[in-house]
Amino acid sequence: SIVFMYFVIAGWGTGAPARRAALTFFLYTFLGSLALLLGFILLALAGTPPTFDIPALVEQNPLAGGGGYGALTLLAIGIGLAVKTPLFPFHTWLPPAHTEAPAAGSAILAAILLKMGTYGFVRIAMPLLPASWRQFALVAVILGVISVLWGALVALAQTDLKRMIAYTSINHMGYVLLGLGAAGLITADDEQARQLATAGATYQMVSHGLITAALFLLAGSLHERGHTYDMTAYGGLATRTPRFAGLFAVAAFASLGLPGFSGFIAEFQIFAGALGAVPVATVVAVTGVLLTAALFLLAMGRMLSGEVRVPDTPGTPRPFPDLDVRELLAIGALLVLATVLGLLPRVLLDVIEPAARTLGELVTR
Repeated sequence: SIVFMYFVIAGWGTGAPARRAALTFFLYTFLGSLALLLGFILLALAGTPPTFDIPALVEQNPLAGGGGYGALTLLAIGIGLAVKTPLFPFHTWLPPAHTEAPAAGSAILAAILLKMGTYGFVRIAMPLLPASWRQFALVAVILGVISVLWGALVALAQTDLKRMIAYTSINHMGYVLLGLGAAGLITADDEQARQLATAGATYQMVSHGLITAALFLLAGSLHERGHTYDMTAYGGLATRTPRFAGLFAVAAFASLGLPGFSGFIAEFQIFAGALGAVPVATVVAVTGVLLTAALFLLAMGRMLSGEVRVPDTPGTPRPFPDLDVRELLAIGALLVLATVLGLLPRVLLDVIEPAARTLGELVTR
């Protein structure tokens, strides 16, 4: 996945900056992969006999006692997954990669590749290293909260639309780690809270993939017409391109967690599950929702309202067409799914919750 995404960024990006961003992405994430490999080897050697078989390792639970070896294994796996996710302070490869990648490449990177990191926490770190996860779960919570606030604050300062969306990805992945870390701190007798936090984190993975992919495709459509991501170069698009404005507003409201969209279901469950175990961290993380609302409202105010303004229009505005049928179908399908999962969450929760319950049992062993 790293190799092919390198060629997507370098080949379909824009010149030398794209090649630099692709190389940074490749080297950074490749080093994360090496850390993962080291962790997997340490984990396999702990088995009796040594094995990479996940069900066998779950059954054996060779690192049930935690200790130094378990901590070292979790450190290696955790660093690798933190790079993939990405979490603060391992996030620096993400904004350049998103900015220089084509819109479709950014959508794939945000919707699919980032989830390989968070999925790794659920599939590997938590069930195979339960004692170490419980021991260091507070570290995961702290990193998650820092990622939530850092991503939102830096996104708020951006004038580049694509970089702004990229930093909101860091913000949303922070919520995932908050929920998973809280699941390791919740006491064994509070199964409902643990299931809520874990299910909410998993729901967030799906929700973020749909909503952020739609936002990146919208940014790409805007760039095709105006040849810039600078939000200050646009104005009055609600009048000029109503279809674009409508879909961007829907995607923005979905991303900030408005009720009726999948993001609300995910974040509500994360906060409800984590509140009892880490109340201070949860309250601090809730401010990330307010910051996300502020940055998207600011972006909509800049681009959609006011006097009609598009790049390179010294006199009469040049042709600046609205979204075509192809774009409407691609972006609309993602937002329809995000809405369906916001209004009918049981469609997905019935799949997630049994697995979340099993994961909770494994973590508390």
